[in-house]
Amino acid sequence: DSVLGKTPRLRKGVDEILSENGIEYFFVDSVLLRGGKAIGVYLDRFEALKRLWAQYEKEMPLREVDEEKSPYEIYLVSSNPEVKKPVAIFTRDPKTGLQVWSGEWGYPGDGWYLDFHKKHFPGGHRYWRVTTANSDLADKQEYHPEQAKERVPENASHFVQLIKDTLHEHYQKTGIPGVLTAPFDAELFGHWWFEGPEFLKQVMILLQQQDEVVLSHAAEVLDLKKPKQVITIPEGSWGEGGYHYIWLNEDTSWTWPHIYHDEKRLIDFLNQVDYKANPQLEEVLKQAARELMLLQASDWQFLISTWAARDYAELRITEHHNDFNRLMNIADNLSKFIISLLAYD
Repeated sequence: DSVLGKTPRLRKGVDEILSENGIEYFFVDSVLLRGGKAIGVYLDRFEALKRLWAQYEKEMPLREVDEEKSPYEIYLVSSNPEVKKPVAIFTRDPKTGLQVWSGEWGYPGDGWYLDFHKKHFPGGHRYWRVTTANSDLADKQEYHPEQAKERVPENASHFVQLIKDTLHEHYQKTGIPGVLTAPFDAELFGHWWFEGPEFLKQVMILLQQQDEVVLSHAAEVLDLKKPKQVITIPEGSWGEGGYHYIWLNEDTSWTWPHIYHDEKRLIDFLNQVDYKANPQLEEVLKQAARELMLLQASDWQFLISTWAARDYAELRITEHHNDFNRLMNIADNLSKFIISLLAYD
């Protein structure tokens, strides 16, 4: 019971749950550490997202910038002072993030690179280059792989120099060697940005040829740095603005009751039934769990919000929800049948 004499209704902080399960660190966007405006990674790519964000931005205040915190330092996060082992956070570097993600300001917007949006009907093949960041689809020019390939080393060299300059600037200000964290969605390289894999290769080669910056795994850096400062961060996400509106808005709100209902149904069943005693029942539940995981994929709400493939996403949500419940009905009937047989025997 709480000091107010009532049963607490608050949930644990996400960091507490991670700590209890042996997770030592996770990654956050810079806006969750310092406030300010988040790096928009998809806004330039979808007109529907721009309209949605313009509406949402009017309702949400901008988080004030905390100049004392740096994305080049590692911090411990704890929402509860009683947690014995706080979890560390690595903060995404906004400078390198913008260079790689932005279709307008970053490398993918180079005029010689393959354009993602213009496709030949009906095969869907792409034969055109970006041309300019603001080119209409009708104005896109023919893609030349040779010229595109020539642009990659220059972009990779610029990126490596940006890393060096950023870390050097941090050291000049603080006297402490910084940690630059540059996480990206894997689908960016090769999918959104066709030349992206070659860019990554060139960056890795250039970084291996110098000794100012050391490539490291996050776990290795954590063991080396051993951060001591404990902070709290607001709830948020990788989504536009650092909030959740991409996944929860007037167009997607109908999806969540289905997800919550199905989650509860599976958990309640697993807590009440000894399913491991029957291989057939366990197999049905495994497939139900697969359907639930597919239903929970955040891509569905994203596709609905951006209108990228709204009908397809809505269909997939409905299919996985229906298939899950069909399987759970089978599991219910099977478990009841087994129980009745055991009672009869």
